[in-house]
This record gives sequence, C-alpha cells and structure tokens, in this order.
Amino acid sequence: MAEAFLWGAIGASALLVGALIAYMSNPSHRLIAIIMALGAGLLIGSVSFELVDDAVENSAEARVGLFTLVGAVAFTIGNWLLSRRGGGKRKDSAGGQGEGNGLAIVLGSVLDGIPESFVLGLTVLQGGVSPALLTGIVLSNLPEGMSSSAGLKIAKWPARRVMTMWGIVIAASAVSAALGYVWLDPSGGRDGSDIQAFAAGALLAMVADTMLPEAFEEEGVFTGALVVIGFAVSIVLSGL
Repeated sequence: MAEAFLWGAIGASALLVGALIAYMSNPSHRLIAIIMALGAGLLIGSVSFELVDDAVENSAEARVGLFTLVGAVAFTIGNWLLSRRGGGKRKDSAGGQGEGNGLAIVLGSVLDGIPESFVLGLTVLQGGVSPALLTGIVLSNLPEGMSSSAGLKIAKWPARRVMTMWGIVIAASAVSAALGYVWLDPSGGRDGSDIQAFAAGALLAMVADTMLPEAFEEEGVFTGALVVIGFAVSIVLSGL
C-alpha cells in the first residue's frame, strides 16, 4: 500500500510542476493542448490494456460493461455538481476561475485526479506500476497544472494559494492510489474485475470531459492524430 501511495503522489506531482512553470513563465496554449492530447491517448490505452482487458478475462462482458457505465456516471454526477457550484472553469487558462468558487475549484481538481490515481494503485498490486499509465498521468497532469494555474494567475490567485491547492490534490491522489491497492487486494474478498471496470469508466469520463475539449479547442482536427500517437505509445509501453 505504501508503494501505491508513493506512486500516486509522484504522478500527481506533475500538477505542481505545471503550476510552477505557469507562474514562472507563460507557456503557450498550443503546447499545453499538444501535451494534453498525447496524455489523453496514453490514458485511453491504459484503460484498454491495463483495466478492461483484465476485467473481461475474469468476468462476463455484460457485467464489465455495466460497471464501466456506473463508473462513468459516478464521475459525471460529481463533475456536474461541482460545475454548478462554480468549479466548471477550473481548467480555464484565460482566467475564468475568477468567476467561480474557490472551494469548488479545489474539489473539482481533486475529483479529476481520483480516477487515474485509483487505477495507478490497481496496477501496483498487479505486479508493479504500469509505465504506460504513469506516463499518461504525468502527461495529463503537467498541462493541467499549467493551464489551470495560468488561469488562476490571471484571476489573481496568490502563488502560495495555488501551490497549496495542488498540494491538497497531490495528497488526495496519493490516498486514492492507496485505496485502489486496498480495494483490489484479493484478501479482501472483493471482485477485482468490477472495481477495474468501474475505474475504467470513471477514467474515460474524466478524459472526455476535462482533457479532450481543451485539446481540441486549440489543436482542432490535429487532436485526433495526437491522441492516436499517445495511444500507440501506450501500446509500446504496455509491452515493457
């Protein structure tokens, strides 16, 4: 469990690195979008090869599909509730956070990090951290930290407040990774395939809701090619 906690913190620490880059320089929107699209492709590949593939080997396809939908619905409801309370523009690099609620922005950022960190904990229990998933998490968190922090900077959030927010997200991500490890532990008598499918659905919903729209807004028709490149890299890394 301690190993999963550590990897969860490492993956989420890219958020803090992105925030530092945003406050120390002015990264271009295009660079952020490119990294975001590549990260989305890597995460989609990780869902396919690390979660769904294992789940269908140990459970009926219909059951896996059902729990995947449940995971997506759970994330979507949480995201919708937080958006209604002022957290919908938490990733806006143009400063839209100034119109939102500070607590909702923090909670929304925590929500975004939970699915990927939970999945990371699952892979640690299966024999070691997944290189493809870890790379995908870093390549998704880095531009998220850059984009969100650039907007928070424009919205006049002090640097200390922003770094504290990302510190909270990193801690929550580490705990989520540890919980993923615990929940898939066979000694707990739980069905690992159900948990894998649920996590896959939540992670896919997160990618579709929070990563792809921002990437497409900047890269347009090139977004698909970048996502596929990330997916192809995921295939290679999954074989390591």
